[in-house]
Amino acid sequence: TSAGAMRQAAKPSRAASAFRRCSKGSAKVLIGTGTGPDYQGGMIGDITASSPASIPAYAVEGHGLVKTFGSFRAVDGIDIAVPAGTIYGVLGPNGAGKTTLLRTLLGIIDPDEGHRTLLGEAQPLRMASQVGYLPEERGLYPSMKAYEAVAFMGALRGLPLAEGRKRAKAMLDAHGMGAAMDKPIRQLSKGMAQTVQLFGTIVHGPRLIVLDEPFSGLDAINQEKLEALIRQQARDGVTILFSTHVIAHADRLCERIAIVAGGRIRFEGTPGDARDRLRSQVRLRTRTSDGAWRRALPADTMAEEGTWHFALPDEGIEPLLRALIDGQAGIESLSIERPGLHDAFVAIAGEAAARQMQGDGTQEVQP
Repeated sequence: TSAGAMRQAAKPSRAASAFRRCSKGSAKVLIGTGTGPDYQGGMIGDITASSPASIPAYAVEGHGLVKTFGSFRAVDGIDIAVPAGTIYGVLGPNGAGKTTLLRTLLGIIDPDEGHRTLLGEAQPLRMASQVGYLPEERGLYPSMKAYEAVAFMGALRGLPLAEGRKRAKAMLDAHGMGAAMDKPIRQLSKGMAQTVQLFGTIVHGPRLIVLDEPFSGLDAINQEKLEALIRQQARDGVTILFSTHVIAHADRLCERIAIVAGGRIRFEGTPGDARDRLRSQVRLRTRTSDGAWRRALPADTMAEEGTWHFALPDEGIEPLLRALIDGQAGIESLSIERPGLHDAFVAIAGEAAARQMQGDGTQEVQP
């Protein structure tokens, strides 16, 4: 081997060099892009931020936000307020403007109009050390060991490397990945690599965690594990803001949601508030098919295979029940079904957005 080749082999990789730089004080990290062939993806970072003296009522706020790319308005006049300590979901199909909205709120990109605050700070990047951000485009150094990758991501946000390594090993071991902690990222499965990056997002103990399509590409088991981790972080008082096109995740996890379509918020509130926009549906099956009792059925009643379908009357079900019993209809079954969040989404965002959501590719995990 030539001396030149030996010197080349002895040069540290870009990943190793970047890793060592994390222990040398304050560091600025490129947002959204990396440098060098060993880097995949991007991070947000300015680890010189300091904590505010008080905790704001809203962890994230945006007012009148507009972001355009050429003639395309990706974010079109959005107002949003995420209460501190809640799990908040931004729900919509791919291309609705969710990622642009999150990046604008985080300060990764600036709005063309409007203003935002992050943990009470009008310049969001000043709070980067208190935020854990998992972008939709996953990014890790392939040659870095799993536990070192977690510690490295924590160091970008000000966590000492020694403490980061300690926490990383504990997190990986608790998650059943102890045997993989010394393996380089390139040897891990996609699900395991995504778990490593997720741990790197939270290892420094952020006050706010922002996850962009976190369930994308995960199998059913890992989706359930991620849901459990999100709930645990929320129990610990962390604010969780995540985007998703999978309605089931938003329905199970979120205290509040924003439904986004075409760059605008079409609805904001609790999942229950969304469902309450639609009336509950009644399904009735009777032994007899005709009689005076039929005059008591609502005008919107439809018959299908021996079952009557209609919206729950404003006065409730009791008057109808009396008419059915007095008219000897012979009730075989009666059920009242509250609309699901999917039904509410269709009513709010439209059939086209709902069809796009169904075709966007992540399989829903059934509870």
